[in-house]
Amino acid sequence: MRVDNFGAGPCTLPLPVLEEAQEEFLDFAGSGMSVLEMSHRSDVYSAVHAEALSLAREVSGAPAHFEVVVIPGGATMQFAMVPLNLLGNRGRGAYVAAGSWGVLALGDAQRWGDSYCAWDGKPHGYTRMPVAEEVAIQPDTAYLHLTSNETIGGIRMVESLDVDLPQVCDMSSDFLARPIDWDRYDLVYGGVQKNLAPAGMALVFIRRSVLENISPVLPRMLDYRWYAEKDSLGNTPPVFPIYLMGKMLKRLRDLGGIPGLEERTARKAGLVYDVIDQSDGYYHNPVVRRYRSHTNVVFRLPTPEAEARFLRESQAAGLVGLRGHKSVGGCRASLYAGLEVDSAARLASFMDDFRLNGA
Repeated sequence: MRVDNFGAGPCTLPLPVLEEAQEEFLDFAGSGMSVLEMSHRSDVYSAVHAEALSLAREVSGAPAHFEVVVIPGGATMQFAMVPLNLLGNRGRGAYVAAGSWGVLALGDAQRWGDSYCAWDGKPHGYTRMPVAEEVAIQPDTAYLHLTSNETIGGIRMVESLDVDLPQVCDMSSDFLARPIDWDRYDLVYGGVQKNLAPAGMALVFIRRSVLENISPVLPRMLDYRWYAEKDSLGNTPPVFPIYLMGKMLKRLRDLGGIPGLEERTARKAGLVYDVIDQSDGYYHNPVVRRYRSHTNVVFRLPTPEAEARFLRESQAAGLVGLRGHKSVGGCRASLYAGLEVDSAARLASFMDDFRLNGA
């Protein structure tokens, strides 16, 4: 029996997607082999690759002047690639450190070039995002880096920041769960393991004009131009994640694309937040309400003992992956694209029953 997987990543994938992959696993497209075995230069795989990147553009709504590439290493690799490509010896990188991932992105940028914290969420307990007026931009800044949704703290950016500066955004944990304001961004990226595919790569959208100003001395594997010029086929790509990403994107397209996923994600989050808000304080969400994440719902129970029992009993009930990040503790329900609304409803029902029986 399949469980309801609320883990923060790798993500749960829809059963129809997994069953389709299972059916094709030993003999893909009449080739007599699995997609895991075939050459990335073959005509059969080339079609899979091209379709996946085309679907990424279609579902995201990325304009024609953006390149779409897949890069091994996930979002954490992008923490290094962004400053390597966009700074070089030109200007400074500004970072919004609204949570753990923004802090890590800033740390990697500071290893390479002149980068600074333009807004720090620590004094606010990492419970909200900034408004544009709070972001302190220094002279000679080349870009502003944002994290649209912080998975550990369970906070999200509600709207784009109106800052007169090219912006870069890590959208790993709410990728395609809301519209992307393409006019504001020079680069958008996300690890695919939260919403789109198995772990192992990042999906990256890059404004073409940015590629013209990248330092000429970067190693190929760290150079965005190389991926764009080679259609992400300069070396052996992460074939299986690309293959499954294509299937997931096709499903998202057929379910209404970004508007459809945005509506379903809000509905799932609403089911869980309603239980929290109507629990008379038994469950507590620390985030400023306006900035509550729709994909990562964090909550605490009255005592560590109650939390431990909640996690044991939820696991036994087939509701897995609810333990909060080790750095903050508590509980967390991740409601990514592959999680069905029924799963969120079962969690909400369990939370209600647990409170009534255990409070």
